[in-house]
Amino acid sequence: MALTIPAADAFARLVEIVRYLRGPDGCPWDRAQTLQTLRPFVLEETYEVLEALDRDDRVALREELGDFIFEAVLLAQVCEEAGDFSIAESLESISNKLVGRHVHVFGPNDGTSERRPERSTMTPDEVIRLWESVKARETTDTGKPKTTLGGVPRTLPALLRAHEIGTRAAAVGFDWERATDVVAKIEEEVAELREAVDSRLTTERGRAEEEMGDLLFAIANLSRKLGIEPESALRAANDKFTRRFDTMEAGLREHGRPIASYTLDEMETAWGRVKQAERSATPPASRADGAR
Repeated sequence: MALTIPAADAFARLVEIVRYLRGPDGCPWDRAQTLQTLRPFVLEETYEVLEALDRDDRVALREELGDFIFEAVLLAQVCEEAGDFSIAESLESISNKLVGRHVHVFGPNDGTSERRPERSTMTPDEVIRLWESVKARETTDTGKPKTTLGGVPRTLPALLRAHEIGTRAAAVGFDWERATDVVAKIEEEVAELREAVDSRLTTERGRAEEEMGDLLFAIANLSRKLGIEPESALRAANDKFTRRFDTMEAGLREHGRPIASYTLDEMETAWGRVKQAERSATPPASRADGAR
């Protein structure tokens, strides 16, 4: 059942709780935290939100979003104590940014104008291109123009970062025309990687790593062209492989032997039985079989 308490009141209560926890009568653990010690918790909460999204678990998502917001408030509280900024300033910053970049919704001024441009004729891709053009006119804190890829965090997981880099480059027109063009690029990268792998020269090891990176980058861009978020797709493939491997291992252990004692052919046969059992139990319309 949804609460009737206004979101502003609930947020203000959280801010006050965090402020008290960091105060002299608060919690020793919370008082001891710094921006750096909180970093792993931010990452952990991010992945827990993603896991709830992957499962489409709304109950878990409600709790995980609360945990995620708590980390943001705690980080801002640490910064406020240092005289840097408050959580209110962070909220004002994102509100101003949203209004300024959504000129197709709020108009070209400060969001208070009654004039509204036509929105129904814009596609999501056109909105992204408009967004990038607005960002291109913005400047950094040093007064320098922002670059197209300058805002992509280097700390993102590499596959997700590749997807975001491709998205931003595509927003300014630097993109393959069709998904099949990316497939051709992937085939080209596979051929170059095979050439590096087949080479017996030790100097080719570095090239193999480079070609592997190019291949993964191309795959991330194919995922983008198909409207698939690659990090989620890979997590699903990891889960599927793990589930099948666990089932295979459990079946082999029933014969009283550890899995390492079986030959590859024996394991492949057992693996095939697991996949066949899954196919038999899964309706055809919902099958997605790609993990081995």
